[in-house]
Amino acid sequence: MEFPKDFLFGAATAAYQVEGAWDKDGKGVSNWDVFSKIEGKTYQGTNGDVAIDHYHRYKEDIALMAEMGLDSYRFSISWTRIYPNGDGKINQKGLDFYNDLINECLKYNIIPFVTLYHWDLPQKLEKNGGWTAERTLKAFEQYADTCFKAFGDRVKHWITFNETIVFARHGYIFGAHPPGRLNDFKNYYQVLHNVFLTHAKVVLNFKHSGYQGDIGITHVFNPAFPADDKLSSKKAADHANMFDTFLYYDPILKGTYPEYVLTHLKQKGYDFDLSQEDQETLLKAVPLNDFIGLNYYQPMRVVANESNASRELSREASTGGAGAVSYDGVYKTVSLPSLSYTKWGWEISPEALLDGLHLLKEHYGNIPIYITENGLGDEDPVIDGEIKDTLRIEYIKDHLAFLKKGIQEGIELKGYFAWSAIDLLSWLNGYKKQYGFIYVDHQNHLNRKKKDSFYWYQEVIATRGENL
Repeated sequence: MEFPKDFLFGAATAAYQVEGAWDKDGKGVSNWDVFSKIEGKTYQGTNGDVAIDHYHRYKEDIALMAEMGLDSYRFSISWTRIYPNGDGKINQKGLDFYNDLINECLKYNIIPFVTLYHWDLPQKLEKNGGWTAERTLKAFEQYADTCFKAFGDRVKHWITFNETIVFARHGYIFGAHPPGRLNDFKNYYQVLHNVFLTHAKVVLNFKHSGYQGDIGITHVFNPAFPADDKLSSKKAADHANMFDTFLYYDPILKGTYPEYVLTHLKQKGYDFDLSQEDQETLLKAVPLNDFIGLNYYQPMRVVANESNASRELSREASTGGAGAVSYDGVYKTVSLPSLSYTKWGWEISPEALLDGLHLLKEHYGNIPIYITENGLGDEDPVIDGEIKDTLRIEYIKDHLAFLKKGIQEGIELKGYFAWSAIDLLSWLNGYKKQYGFIYVDHQNHLNRKKKDSFYWYQEVIATRGENL
């Protein structure tokens, strides 16, 4: 079986992680431009000032993606290139850059798949309260509409927000992302709601303004499964899915929040402002969402947390695999000796992806789904000058094989975007973990080099995955 003709084989990046040119051509300062320079926040003090200089080398990078045969390139727009202060005056040079990038993609028949927000908030808005402030919500609506007007004649696939759970939880509970707060649960839940409400308003504007194309949102997808047969583990998994999956998917796909979650939040005093008007706005947007994007790397195997242990709030712990207590202390994730893991302790389980897709179908019906991120972070071996990333090939091959099985079983899968198109800056862990099909040599003028996986993915796309 081949993948359907309209199934998009793609790869993804994010602006802060690749572009560099952090202060060029009128770009404003983002929260990450500031946060990454706080001592101890990132590995070896790395930041995105230069990153891999995609801003100046995008033509070279797009040409490589075209050689690989990508159907689509998922990238994000840096808000501060368009509105340096978040709102107010538009920066024409920012619009020019993304027009050039989009046109370069189209020159090679690569479909641009655009994410509006991949974590880099204008610092002026961050200082004014960030996602807790009404000004930010209104500014995002304005920014989104500006992008629809400027690029919508050529961009037909839009993602509003990438991984709200990550920038909200890491920003307000773990202190590992801007604004760097610890255990601010009240604002954490309020930020979640503010973002989902803003997404709904942007979707309503997109559709009611008559813009052409598809629009959706991308979430982390970490389905939870009990690690053993104990009833306590099953309850722990149910709780994890409520707080780590359904809390994020329900407001988008149902227009409501899980009662289980709302009850728990009220008991703890963490309930957020949810007006009747908000509820109506969420509901109105539900049928207008064209797809949901899933960023899947690993599932969670959970048991009840029966000790007084709390989560270690370190940089490594915030991006690591199993072995952590949940942020609310109810469950903990565990490693199982029968399963496979990456060097960073992330479970490798394409089977769990398929099980999770069926869980979503059972909960929401058959919705169009893009896998907007999936890939292997590794320290790629270089042998005789060649990058032999065999483990990445095996990882992606196995996940694609299970996606093919999912299509056969009735899941409406529309595309797959490997993370990432090219080795890029990790937000917290620098360049020590690679994800790309294209290697970047930081010891030699950021020169690009094709990895073994580049040629393998090229063949997969050319044959539509027939030989997986």
